[in-house]
Amino acid sequence: MRVMVFVKATEASEKAPPPPPEAFAAMDRFTEELVKAGIFVAAAGLKNTAEAKRIAIDGAGRTVIEGPFAEAYELVAGFSIWEVKDMDEAVG
Repeated sequence: MRVMVFVKATEASEKAPPPPPEAFAAMDRFTEELVKAGIFVAAAGLKNTAEAKRIAIDGAGRTVIEGPFAEAYELVAGFSIWEVKDMDEAVG
C-alpha cells in the first residue's frame, strides 16, 4: 500500500529563511533509513505560496488562482510517498 506524507507549511515557515544545514542533514539521514528499509518511493518540496498557483476544476472549466494564499493552514510545503505493508507501519 502506498501512503503520502505531507509536510505542512505555516505563515511563519513561508517567510522564514531556509532551515540550517543540520536540519537538511537530519532529513537526509531519515530518508536514507526509509530507502534502506525499502519504504521510500519519492519526495519533493513544493513552491511557496508567493510563487504557486492552484487550479480549480469544475467540469470542463478551469480556474487558475495565483498565490500567495491567505489560508496558510491548508498549505503543503512538500510530500513523500512511502510503500508500506499497512497503515500501522506508516505511522509506527
